[in-house]
Amino acid sequence: MVYSQRSLAARHLLLSHLLLAIWKAGSGHVHYSVPEEAKHGTFVGRIAQDLGLELAELVPRLFRVASKGRRDLLEVNLQNGILFVNSRIDREELCGRSTVCSIHLEVIVERPLQVFHVEVEVKDINDNPPRFFRQEQRLFILESRIADSRFPLEGASDMDIGANAELRYKLNSNEYFDLDVKRNEEETNFLELVLKKPVDREETQEHHLLLIAIDGGKPELTGTVQLLINVLDANDNAPEFDKSIYNVRLLENTPNGTLVIKLNASDADEGINKEIVYLFSNLVLDNVKSKFIIDSNSGEITVKGELDYEDCNLYEINVDAVDKSTFPLTGHCKVIVKLLDENDNTPEMVITSLSLPVQEDAQVGAVIALISLSDRDSGANGQVTCTLSPSHIPFKLVSTFKNYYSLVLDSALDRESVSDYAVVVTARDGGSPSLSATASVSVEVADVNDNAPAFAQPEYTVFVKENNAPGCHIFTVSARDADAQENALVSYSLVERRVGERALSSYVSVHAESGKVYALQPLDHEELELLQFQVSARDAGVPPLGSNVTLQVFVLDENDNAPALLPPGAGGVGGAVSQLVSRSVGAGHVVAKVRAVDADSGYNAWLSYELQPSAGGARSPFRVGLYTGEISTTRALDEADAPRQRLLVLVKDHGEPALVSTATVLLSLVDSGQAPKTPSRVSVGAASVDTALVDVNVYLIIAICAVSSLLVLTLLLYTALRCSAPPTQGVCGPGKSTLVCSSAVGSWSYSQQRRQRVCSGEGPPKTDLMAFSPSLPQAPSSSDNPRQPNPDWRYSASLRAGMHSSVHLEEAGVLRAGPGGPDQQWPTVSSATPEPEAGEVSPPVGAGVNSNSWTFKYGPGNPKQSGPEPKKQTQVSFLLRRKGEASQPRQ
Repeated sequence: MVYSQRSLAARHLLLSHLLLAIWKAGSGHVHYSVPEEAKHGTFVGRIAQDLGLELAELVPRLFRVASKGRRDLLEVNLQNGILFVNSRIDREELCGRSTVCSIHLEVIVERPLQVFHVEVEVKDINDNPPRFFRQEQRLFILESRIADSRFPLEGASDMDIGANAELRYKLNSNEYFDLDVKRNEEETNFLELVLKKPVDREETQEHHLLLIAIDGGKPELTGTVQLLINVLDANDNAPEFDKSIYNVRLLENTPNGTLVIKLNASDADEGINKEIVYLFSNLVLDNVKSKFIIDSNSGEITVKGELDYEDCNLYEINVDAVDKSTFPLTGHCKVIVKLLDENDNTPEMVITSLSLPVQEDAQVGAVIALISLSDRDSGANGQVTCTLSPSHIPFKLVSTFKNYYSLVLDSALDRESVSDYAVVVTARDGGSPSLSATASVSVEVADVNDNAPAFAQPEYTVFVKENNAPGCHIFTVSARDADAQENALVSYSLVERRVGERALSSYVSVHAESGKVYALQPLDHEELELLQFQVSARDAGVPPLGSNVTLQVFVLDENDNAPALLPPGAGGVGGAVSQLVSRSVGAGHVVAKVRAVDADSGYNAWLSYELQPSAGGARSPFRVGLYTGEISTTRALDEADAPRQRLLVLVKDHGEPALVSTATVLLSLVDSGQAPKTPSRVSVGAASVDTALVDVNVYLIIAICAVSSLLVLTLLLYTALRCSAPPTQGVCGPGKSTLVCSSAVGSWSYSQQRRQRVCSGEGPPKTDLMAFSPSLPQAPSSSDNPRQPNPDWRYSASLRAGMHSSVHLEEAGVLRAGPGGPDQQWPTVSSATPEPEAGEVSPPVGAGVNSNSWTFKYGPGNPKQSGPEPKKQTQVSFLLRRKGEASQPRQ
């Protein structure tokens, strides 16, 4: 006979599946299903297509699948993007008897980092037959038992769920026994063997029956158990319990010895047949006996072992009440103990690091780590929330799925400010009191090359003496990079450029690691006064960053050039200066001039002249100007003076130590009006030379006057045009500049106005020193007809040459900065006296003497520099400006 009953649990299971499907559809996550025990390679779904990913980008973006627990059940074919079964999936092993069984997958792709949640539901198949715990069940029945007496039987269990676990039973056909199946409130089957008619022990002492359990799967699976029934004599009344089923609710973790229930059975017999002993039925499993114990006399069931809701939440205890007669009768009942959950399990947390360390230029929202939470408790005790501390860190938690969180970047990182963070993740359940678990995550910030090397200042000034040793160390540059490791490794190099006709690298070099700057060759102040270049500092990052610093290397002058005498006139003999002097000249008359230049600058180029005393100690009737080199008489000449005078002039500079050159001056004294006597063999040649010199001097005078007139006209025309301009273009001030043509040796004139104003459309009026050079060649001087010094003479050629490095003079140029800019601060010289006989000037002091505020430079250019021809005498005209006076604002 087959007994089947429509299960209320089936309807509940169907409803739960429906609610689960609706929830998952609203969550927006990809959902697949696969039957358990599917073969290897079974198609599950086109996961790449369903996630919106292209097949070509699966490998480059490092497509991978992570799952909690076993990781080899499902795999993805990266060639076609199909999710397939990789190994055997046993639903019962994976989820037990849970109504819903799913495999949660985390699909991770990078570049950029994305995380997808995929749920694969494992469908149950009917792969487990019903099983009885014992292969044989033995029952003892008195022959006196009346019809409709009931005897409990142990039912079967099925590991499947749903319809596959819905069991029905049938008993093999017999005339004495029938089977009754009932459902208790816990939705479990309760089997009873029903006696259809009394048995006769004398007729049959044992009955053998076969109990068959059939599940509801397709195809149906069955399980069987042998029922062995022994027929006993005696006993009219068996003990009876108040109820056939007792339901008890008990908290988990209940202490040992706690009373679960006290059973009470009664027997209608008298005497010893009425005395009852309580026992656990032989149907009670061993794990139940390890948790509970029954008092045989009182019927009290107490706790014996540890009760854990998470291990087992329901216990079924079959109890027999047996009387003490010779042929005992037994009453039966079932005690169902249901455990109530307590919050006794702390949450469990698993952190999977994905992108550690984190690049400091990571985008906001980048996923740092995945956090999965679980709690073995149920209900509110198993609901877990996750928080992050401390609060000021640039990270936050984002809930991506049930009990899944992502640690994401909330704000920009800067490794130079904070290089690592100690993040504490706290998981807390909803129990009362709640339990929590914490985990510490160290998030290291990886350096990105976002800081260029920085110098302490943008420009350095270095002073180096000339004639340095080749390869000497002159300076060290140092740059600091705030980055780390190779991004902070700084290397130095020169920013190559041309210095004149040569490359910068031929002058200096820089050590790539230390930043030391070396001079590769001796520097010459006369060739190069200022060497300005840049040093580049670059780090080793990718891409590298760099910055430059400017070095201004001033080459300091040393006294390494002796005074050089200018070539003598045509009358010189053997390199000496030769002049004819009339005996009628008076005291103070200039009879000759020694000219010399010094290639050095400053004091090293400032020359002085002195006569070397004669050997006999006789007093010479001549003297030499200390700074002019002009040789003049100290008294009137008389007949006692030797007709031929040989003078040695020492030319010294003011360097330390001073360098000296010697000039020889030969003077021939002749009577007034007397023609010079020359040997007959050279008289013709001398006459022709004199004639030529006279002609050249005439032409020179004409040329000088013409050029000077042209310059005066040009200046007057320019001044008139500028003064006639509208007021907004500038108005000429009341003073006029005095324009003076200089002689061949350089004459000077200074305006009586203390302030000169020159109109210019580019800025306010300036009082400037302007030099105009007609670039006329110098006529040779005649030894036979010496020219008198110009009465306007103030400064010797040696002084002009000595001021070479003090004031920068360009032909037809202006000695000042741009409009409104400051004047160059050069050493200056000034006139000490207006008398031409003095022939001396005060020496430069510090940055220059400024008694009359004449700022100038006059003389030959540096022979080692490009520019005007060295040792070249030029005629110049000057407009002078007082140094230190502020420019007048435009009216």
